[in-house]
Amino acid sequence: MKRLAMVLFVGLAVSASLPAQQASLVNFDGAALPAFLSPAASTSDTKLFPSLAVPNAILPATTVSSVPAAALPDAPRASYGGDGYRWDLGIGYIYVHFKSAPFSSNLSGLHTSVAYSLNDWFALEGSAVAAFGGDIFGGEMTKYVLITGGGRIMWNRQPSRWSPWAHVLVGMTHVNPQIARSSKNAFALQTGGGVDWYFNPRLSFRGEADYVRTQLYSSSQNNFQAGVGAVLHF
Repeated sequence: MKRLAMVLFVGLAVSASLPAQQASLVNFDGAALPAFLSPAASTSDTKLFPSLAVPNAILPATTVSSVPAAALPDAPRASYGGDGYRWDLGIGYIYVHFKSAPFSSNLSGLHTSVAYSLNDWFALEGSAVAAFGGDIFGGEMTKYVLITGGGRIMWNRQPSRWSPWAHVLVGMTHVNPQIARSSKNAFALQTGGGVDWYFNPRLSFRGEADYVRTQLYSSSQNNFQAGVGAVLHF
């Protein structure tokens, strides 16, 4: 009986001590661990085991900057008419000296020209002159019409600058009064030039002079004309 009581007492003591031991194992302190299991020993472990050391990856420093938008090239702009205009419309006063074997006359009228620039130095041109003079042959008024077309060469086409030019035109002329057994119409060659002064990109002032050769009355005539006017650019 005493032995049985002693065994029971020892069993109860052992069962009471087991929870305390389990708690001490669960709540262990890092200091109680061996040196090779302690977190604080990681630095020293790398000395002992170099192969275990993992070097920090060193990446090259890169800077990301904003990429500028691709610059678009400027659209080419030609200097037609001083500021990119291709068309010229000239209107002005014209004086014509017409001399032939049957008669001679001084005439005044209107000169209109239109030019289209193919580039900054060459243009296609059309020209029309209508002039009126005094009475001849017993009171008949003299009339002179010149219609020509051709090419024009220009220099120094800049705004607010003097721009000289020269042209060669061919066409026809019409002269009144009519001479017996002769036509009023004939071939004409016009050559000469002038200078433009650009007041602003849309407006210029012009002076010009031309030699005009005509084939009237079964002969040739050497005529002269000069004028002043304004030029519109568009």
